[in-house]
Amino acid sequence: MRWTVHSEKPLYTDPWLDIRIADVEITGGRHLQHRLIRTSPGAGAVVLNERNQVLLEWRHRFITDTWGYEIPIGGVNDNEAPAAAAAREVEEETGWRPGPLRPLLYVQPSPGISDSAHHVFLADTAEHVGDPAEDWEAERIEWVPLSSIPELVAQQKIVAGTSMNALLYAYATTRNRN
Repeated sequence: MRWTVHSEKPLYTDPWLDIRIADVEITGGRHLQHRLIRTSPGAGAVVLNERNQVLLEWRHRFITDTWGYEIPIGGVNDNEAPAAAAAREVEEETGWRPGPLRPLLYVQPSPGISDSAHHVFLADTAEHVGDPAEDWEAERIEWVPLSSIPELVAQQKIVAGTSMNALLYAYATTRNRN
């Protein structure tokens, strides 16, 4: 059944997120007061090299107090194409400029609570252009064998949803390319 949204009211808004309460009608004419989060889209990339390794960030997430590998990903600026945002984020966060990007997948990581949308691209090459723009994005930047992705997921060393989706999809669709 499709839910009917009768209204939305903001509870908290800042440049990063918009938390709202929606009056939604479900089966039998019943109403729920459902909380939701509206955000700007994000874009990132799975970047591979000629040795079939993927460029990853090892980073800490304070909210869950976990460490894990993630792809470079961040927000899409106003009037910026998702592919341009993905290339910018890769370079800013890793110091590597990705080669030509092509779409890999589109992800809605938490559609039950958020309208967050992530555009993930794939690059087969990258050029090292310097240090990351900020020292707080990652503990380290590594080229990790694409073949190790399933084991890293099993070891809970990849837990971020968009990164996991993108890396497993890349593993499944590109692992026999060489």
